[in-house]
Amino acid sequence: MSVQEAAPGPARPVALDLFCSAGGASMGLHRAGFTVVGVDHAPQPNYPFHFIQADALEYPLDGFDFVWASPPCQAYCSMKSLAPHKVHPVLVEPVRDRLLATDVPWVIENVVGAPLRGDVMLCGSMFGLGVRRHRIFELSTDTPLMTLSCNHGRPITGVYGSPHGKNGAWPGMKPSSHAVWAEAMGIDWMTTRELTQAIPPAYSEWIVSQLKPLVFPHLEART
Repeated sequence: MSVQEAAPGPARPVALDLFCSAGGASMGLHRAGFTVVGVDHAPQPNYPFHFIQADALEYPLDGFDFVWASPPCQAYCSMKSLAPHKVHPVLVEPVRDRLLATDVPWVIENVVGAPLRGDVMLCGSMFGLGVRRHRIFELSTDTPLMTLSCNHGRPITGVYGSPHGKNGAWPGMKPSSHAVWAEAMGIDWMTTRELTQAIPPAYSEWIVSQLKPLVFPHLEART
């Protein structure tokens, strides 16, 4: 299937979201002016845009204006020690190698502690959200972006899965309701489990909105 077939409609720039899960990053890309195609190895019935079930390490990158990649974070997460028996894929390096071999501009997102260059770090408090959810981002460009500051003085909600893979709180954390989690993340279409694996759309929207006029001026005219 071609990009044009996968994403019909107005001639907006087309972004590919690899490891898209239920579409937190994809929604931010959409809000920033992209038509979005999501790829994930697992079915994503709640994904809000065009979805293709495929291996993100194999799916063709040709024809896209931009690629966002969020390889699984569990291998790098600080909470992995609470479930030491689990083995998680280590995919940041192969994803980077694949993207470096293309001419397509890209961003890789993961948790603090992942082997990324960390060109940008974002926190939910920077956007007035009810979560912190610090994430780092490696960019395909050396162009610096504006620096934002955390506001850790505001109350937050912990949106995490349990160490046993079920919905609920980690040890020492008070369980919360789905509605509270959804509001804290700025996401209203995901299940509770999907929320625990997502990033707020505000992150990808902010990064791409910063990048487009600086690095992709030819895309700016198409949105």
